[in-house]
Amino acid sequence: RPPRSTLDRSSAASDVYKRLVLVQDIKHLHEKEAEMKWYIQVLKKYAVFSGRAQRMEYWMFTLFNVIIAFVLGFIEGTFAPANNSDLLGNLYTLGILFPTLAVAARRLHDTGKSGWWQLLWFIPIIGWIVLLVFLVRDSDEGDNQYGPNPKMQEINTTSNPNE
Repeated sequence: RPPRSTLDRSSAASDVYKRLVLVQDIKHLHEKEAEMKWYIQVLKKYAVFSGRAQRMEYWMFTLFNVIIAFVLGFIEGTFAPANNSDLLGNLYTLGILFPTLAVAARRLHDTGKSGWWQLLWFIPIIGWIVLLVFLVRDSDEGDNQYGPNPKMQEINTTSNPNE
């Protein structure tokens, strides 16, 4: 057998590197799709006030809303600075009002609280702090009066993909 040339070795190494980069790109794309899944899931349940929502579902939805609000504000500031219109932002806020209230109610259910605790938003500072504490708390272990723990359902689905 003739010895492989340096060119062949570098070509083989380059191919391996390209495959590794491709695998990493696919993995990164899958992670981005998983993050977007939380936003889409909330929009699909736009009027579902029953059940429970994980912290990840609530906070990823909130994060996407903040990002979208910044983008809309930038667009409005760039293309319509003279009339100072917030039309896009107002329409978006109106469009996500019910999904936001619904996911917040489900998130409060996940911590064992009624969705009516959202009324604390109307009490400045103290109400906001109390509600923030409720929203960042971990889920109640096991089932509660609002349904089964969504973390446990996700773990069972992941561990038994055939079911």
